[in-house]
Amino acid sequence: MADVLNYSIAKLQNYSFSKFLNLDDTIVAIATPPGRGGIGVVRFAGPEARAIAAPMLRLKHELEPGRAVFGELVDPCGSDTLVRPVSENAAVGIDEVCTAAPGTDCVGTGVLVNPALSDRAERGSRMGPAERSSAIAAHEASDGLAAGPPRTGVSAPHSSGTATEISRAGAPAPRSSRIDEVVVTYFAKPHSYTTDDVIEISAHGSPVVLRHIVELALARGARLAEPGEFTMRAFLNGRIDLTQAEAVRDLIESQTLYQAKVAAQQLEGALSHRLQPIKQKLVELIALLEAGIDFAEDDVSVLPGKHILEHLAAIRAPLEQLARSFSYGKIVHEGLTLAIVGRPNVGKSSLFNRLVERERAIVTATPGTTRDLVTETVSLGGIPLKLVDTAGIRRALDEAESIGIKKSMEALADADLVLVVLDASLPTGKEDEDLLKQLAQRRAILVMNKADLAGREPCGAGAPARERSGPIEFSPGETAGSLSKGMSALHTHGDVPELSRAGAPAPHGTATHKTIRTSALTGEGIADLRAIILHETTGDDATSAESGFLTNARHQSLVSHSLAALNAAQVAVENRVPHEMLLLDLYNALRPLDEITGATTNDDILNLIFSRFCIGK
Repeated sequence: MADVLNYSIAKLQNYSFSKFLNLDDTIVAIATPPGRGGIGVVRFAGPEARAIAAPMLRLKHELEPGRAVFGELVDPCGSDTLVRPVSENAAVGIDEVCTAAPGTDCVGTGVLVNPALSDRAERGSRMGPAERSSAIAAHEASDGLAAGPPRTGVSAPHSSGTATEISRAGAPAPRSSRIDEVVVTYFAKPHSYTTDDVIEISAHGSPVVLRHIVELALARGARLAEPGEFTMRAFLNGRIDLTQAEAVRDLIESQTLYQAKVAAQQLEGALSHRLQPIKQKLVELIALLEAGIDFAEDDVSVLPGKHILEHLAAIRAPLEQLARSFSYGKIVHEGLTLAIVGRPNVGKSSLFNRLVERERAIVTATPGTTRDLVTETVSLGGIPLKLVDTAGIRRALDEAESIGIKKSMEALADADLVLVVLDASLPTGKEDEDLLKQLAQRRAILVMNKADLAGREPCGAGAPARERSGPIEFSPGETAGSLSKGMSALHTHGDVPELSRAGAPAPHGTATHKTIRTSALTGEGIADLRAIILHETTGDDATSAESGFLTNARHQSLVSHSLAALNAAQVAVENRVPHEMLLLDLYNALRPLDEITGATTNDDILNLIFSRFCIGK
């Protein structure tokens, strides 16, 4: 019954889409990104793909499925050629011909000399303008054409026989009008991306050439593909399910190698494979209950409530585990934003440059150098991390700084994680205390920067900061690394006693924040800081080692709906609700799982998903 229902829904989906996008059309699109490049690919898909592509190609060999063939891109006859009156050519014994081989579409034009009129042709080539006009008029009069409009020469496929082919200037004409050298790959149905016949023309990445290929295809009856239509055809034709189709988009949009690997796993069907046994158990339970209802008179036993609860528990446990994977999968898919905040001149920009591993932000000894937000995205453990360097937070001295501080507070509010940077060589100021109180309930890491200066210079409470312009001098036998002894185990031993300066307790309100000492100048503690950021980002979630976890908010919402229906089914069993009513909850649990893979997805959802693709994919 379920198979019949799914088949019917699939047929309805194909019917609904066919009303808007005819799946029997041959579609074409540029499949490579816009702009100039070393190579560009134009993709054709549909029943007429070969017929549409053939006239614009001159190939070394015949196309074979799954084989790349070298050839030339040429202008089909009449697409961009000079058209002159027939009478003008005939007057001097010249006619236009197609240079294609007999029996094929015309791929270029040459000029044929009529042997019987070769004498006149030779004389015509020596005629001046006045003599040539007189000859044309005489020829038209002799053919009865003087009263009518001049005819134009239209190239047509025919054999040139033994005629001599020359150019308009009198030199031998080229075989055809070549535009570019190309590599053409043919994928025969059903062994292609869309399961249609697919032709891919790889040319040099000139936008003019690629656009011309598309224009030639459109002129021969192809239709410009809609965004994501190639992948949509693959889905509607049953080659991939909806999770795999979404993985195609995720793979294209991946910013890190780990994101690409996760998307590749999804493209192979990792999530579908993980859902399949859950759906199978649910379908089996539904079948048992349906049988007990439909064949009660045939002494088919009704499943006891205790056994139904056991079945529900076996279904719910892996589904709950899958739902928990979204917290990690969302971070992998979307990344997160980390704001670096603190008062002026604590080393925020220097720390930012260390984390991005290049001089991205301007650093000077003058407090308040950074006035605007500086952003950069880096990969940390395969997760895209958007770092935001902010203006120092203090009482503004001018309008520009006031605007910068306002932007800093906005970035702080929008950030997923905050690095609060303090100067380890100075006492905690009022700005520091206010900022820490504001972040008491936020995910934050306390960074005691300038650890290379801590303890070197006596600083009383409220003493002004001293600027360092030269290299740091260490006392004999001491190194900058000795100041952070034991910090390498921060991410495995949890919170550590927090220090604001050497031996001093951490500022009030930081008990729930991890603290680390760093030196942006020497690089001390930077590796440990990265480890803490990664730990704060992913937590202890073991799903990072699994495949088939949830990365999509749509998937998470549907899994939640399924779990809610299973919970309702459990309550129904405990309350001894009739099985006919219990089945409604079970079907409500099955339907969202089918929607994840696209078995019962409505058109609006499909349109939304594929509209986010690029054209040509």
